[in-house]
Amino acid sequence: MKRIHLRDVRVHLGGRPVLKGISLDLFENGQRVVALIGPSGGGKTTLLRALKGMVPFQGEIRLGDVRLDPGDPLALGRARSLTGMIYQTFQLVDRLTALENVLLGRLPRLRLLAGGLRRFPQRDVALAAHLLERVGLLEHAWKRAGTLSGGQQQRVGVARALAQEPRWILADEPISALDPKNARDVLELLLSLALEKDIPVLITLHHLDIVRHYADWVVAVKDGAVFFEGPPSGLTPELERGLYFGEEHGASAESQGLVNEGGVQA
Repeated sequence: MKRIHLRDVRVHLGGRPVLKGISLDLFENGQRVVALIGPSGGGKTTLLRALKGMVPFQGEIRLGDVRLDPGDPLALGRARSLTGMIYQTFQLVDRLTALENVLLGRLPRLRLLAGGLRRFPQRDVALAAHLLERVGLLEHAWKRAGTLSGGQQQRVGVARALAQEPRWILADEPISALDPKNARDVLELLLSLALEKDIPVLITLHHLDIVRHYADWVVAVKDGAVFFEGPPSGLTPELERGLYFGEEHGASAESQGLVNEGGVQA
């Protein structure tokens, strides 16, 4: 089962409400690439972190048939192993080689002792090398990650996420730190490899032209709530003004007729 289910998910950080009752059913009806959009500070990254079990939350999150339970370490660890994460700032270990960084994606699949000692089975080493080859970096396998360019580091991040063999990939603005050419190349590489392996992708993006081109479903989050959910064709200029500039620049979502099957919450 590839569905991600959220019901009334709330997150408070530093005493401040960041997510205010998010309810979603993602990757239904053949959805494969879901874009998460919205203004900075609206809750997109916190939502991804909640799905990864990285922040405490209230409400219900189910990854397929697995319930994410912040109070149960074993259940939390199992749920975390289902999602691969790609970060805006790469999150590589600079002193390790590209190959070793990819192998870190195998840790959820290994016993703690073996992983801690970096004693990876030959199968895992072969898988990491294969993934580096797929992202065009096999010749850089033994270079330290800190010596690679930004585009190369993010390709290592893509390979690391795939090495986990996750059911889903969560990508938090994975191209925002890259120049336009590298951004396009990395995004196309990520989506092609993930979809080749039948791994749905939930990705935060800022540029709506990119969203319209690559996503088959869109969730817009504003002020910690769902502002819009629907196909990319619903990203009208009026909705964009309401999402990013407030209702003073356009009619409310409800008055525009944008309430849909996913719901709109102002």
